[in-house]
Amino acid sequence: MKLIVGLGNPGLSYKKTRHNIGFVIVDELAKRLGTTLSEKKFNGIYSVVHKNGEKVILLKPLTYMNLSGESIRPLMDYYDIPVENLLVIYDDLDLPVGKIRLRQKGSAGGHNGMKSTIANLSTQDFKRIRVGIDRPPVGMTVPDYVLSKFRKEEKEEIQAVVEKCVDACEEWLDKPFLEVMNQFNG
Repeated sequence: MKLIVGLGNPGLSYKKTRHNIGFVIVDELAKRLGTTLSEKKFNGIYSVVHKNGEKVILLKPLTYMNLSGESIRPLMDYYDIPVENLLVIYDDLDLPVGKIRLRQKGSAGGHNGMKSTIANLSTQDFKRIRVGIDRPPVGMTVPDYVLSKFRKEEKEEIQAVVEKCVDACEEWLDKPFLEVMNQFNG
């Protein structure tokens, strides 16, 4: 069984903001897999699908970003999902818009949703896809920036990166993550 988590904040005011790119990607992956996230438990909304004879869970924590791990850990415990079968997708200020980086482990890098996930799992040894949102322009605070929507001129690039991330997730359902990293970290 594999678990794919997109990080974000619940509520309409956060929809399609930079910080919610993980939610957007999980929603798009759900569409491709022919499901919708409709189960509400574990402080999140999720769906269980079958792909290649294996259960796959798609999760969006509804705890708000800074408490994401409080949704992920209970779901993993309930379904007895080992940490090596976890993939977390989240926004990254240190990558330009349109870039992604797949990693098998790593620090939180200042991301509060990842800090919460690492703290709740007591490990940073889990797979992740970092999605570039770039740095805020001069004069704009980081919180205001990550909670802002993508600019009109970024929309096409963001749609392409969402598709690329969904492709990477689907590949991971068929291949070892190292192969997927080599394919998508170009």
